Amino acid sequence: MTATMWHDMFSMGLPVAEKILRPLLIYGFLVVALKLTGKRELAQLNPFDLVVLLILANTVQNAIIGDDNSVSGGVIGATALLAANFFVVRFLFEHPKLDEFVEGEPELLIENGQIRQDQLRRELITLPELEQAGRRQGIDSLEQVQRAVLEPGGAISFIPKKPTPEAARHKELLARLDQLAAGLDELRRGQSAT
Repeated sequence: MTATMWHDMFSMGLPVAEKILRPLLIYGFLVVALKLTGKRELAQLNPFDLVVLLILANTVQNAIIGDDNSVSGGVIGATALLAANFFVVRFLFEHPKLDEFVEGEPELLIENGQIRQDQLRRELITLPELEQAGRRQGIDSLEQVQRAVLEPGGAISFIPKKPTPEAARHKELLARLDQLAAGLDELRRGQSAT
């Protein structure tokens, strides 16, 4: 019984070359497909986008593993994916122009406090989705935003028009600490002079 169990766990049903090639083909397909569908899929702005990504992962699972559920096959497939990703990232790091082409460029969604409806439409981002992304980053209203950028990785960065209340409080505390330090220095100089 034990020998059969170990055999079933580690005996691969597919050749090693196929176990390596399958994940590499799916990796390449997904990189291209996600590039073509845009940054929105990466941003997961609504439940539909999340569902698509989850179903996509499940859909390509069998294409990656084939008829092989062995531990060895899984390790070989995972290693092929990790190695491919390592080499692609390293290659793109050394070739910034190609990286910019593959990753894409940041897109301005809000510029100088003005919402760019054309960019929202182009990226298929609704105003409520943009507002929700802002709230996740502590922005109460888009009126507080000087600039919003859809980054190549799908994240939205918000730059506020004015400092947040926390930042203003922090700046005020630092100013008070500087005043206290200056006062202490004066007291020390006064004591050492006497």
